[in-house]
Amino acid sequence: MRRAAEEAGRQGLAALVVAPSPDLRYLCGYDPMPLERPTLLVLRPGGEPRMLVPELERLLAASAPGSRVFDLVGWTDGDDPYDAAAGMLPHEGRIGAGDRMWAAHLIGLQAAVPGARFEPASRVLGRLRAVKDDEELAALRRAGRAADETFRQILRARFQGRREEEVAADLADLLVANGHASADFTIVASGANAASPHHEPGGRTILPRDAVVMDFGGELAGYYSDTSRTVVVGEEPEGFREVYELVHEAQEAAFRAVRPGVPAQDVDAVARGIIEEAGYGDRFIHRTGHGIGLEVHEDPYIVRGNDSRLDVGTTFSIEPGIYLEGRFGVRIEDIVAVTADGADRFNRSTRDLQVVD
Repeated sequence: MRRAAEEAGRQGLAALVVAPSPDLRYLCGYDPMPLERPTLLVLRPGGEPRMLVPELERLLAASAPGSRVFDLVGWTDGDDPYDAAAGMLPHEGRIGAGDRMWAAHLIGLQAAVPGARFEPASRVLGRLRAVKDDEELAALRRAGRAADETFRQILRARFQGRREEEVAADLADLLVANGHASADFTIVASGANAASPHHEPGGRTILPRDAVVMDFGGELAGYYSDTSRTVVVGEEPEGFREVYELVHEAQEAAFRAVRPGVPAQDVDAVARGIIEEAGYGDRFIHRTGHGIGLEVHEDPYIVRGNDSRLDVGTTFSIEPGIYLEGRFGVRIEDIVAVTADGADRFNRSTRDLQVVD
């Protein structure tokens, strides 16, 4: 909380206001459900943290790890919580509002302090959360190992003749069996469906010569895994090997490009340049990666236009892909962390093409 307030001051913000979200959990260890009754943490440069809470949740908030630091201000049903918040906020200047705050709460705050200008707090909090400490890195490594083991085990399953949704259910079960509290997503996209990066697994039967993209992950001890692997059922479809090896090359080159001080967009440019040179640039239809931690997608985003420089401890995915509509798709994804001399992969499962039954 102190570091966030100081950084807000350096960026010219008069305050930060954060509602229940991963940001709140990160700052003070308090993780209530977001509801229509607003809970708001207010951080001001040079001031003490204060939290506005519904009176019926005061005891819960008082048990949070950060409660010894912030002052609790309660409000009861029938009161106007935004008027109460106005007493904690500056009435002019720039205020950073948490990105996950409900629109209803933000509108209420804007009405209560009309002289202030609200903008995204992610310009402060995203940068702080992007750089993980040793404990966070260890949690992400554990999640990555569990996802790797899930992939190794799914390779022993039968694919041919089964529906995508059945294989997706197997992935979800294996993620939990390997230590995840929950499976957050299990994409299984076969045949022509593999050309849709966010395909929802359904009733399509997986056939011989299908490419199958699997993108899966979940939460383990508060931090997330996320990995993608592409396999083929028996004999490869025409042109598949060339595309697979190209994506493999782009992913490896982007990984080798990671080091402290490199702009995020440069890592994207390395992967994209290889794919463009081979003539598939218009078939690489998403960014190269995204940050990961308390959320599956968070800062930094590895994308053209993001010139923020990578710091030691920053964690993100590297996941180039090529998608040929009506035919197949290929994606390979690992989570990596920036180290003092390059990068470390949290996913160590094979990236060589695997043939499944």
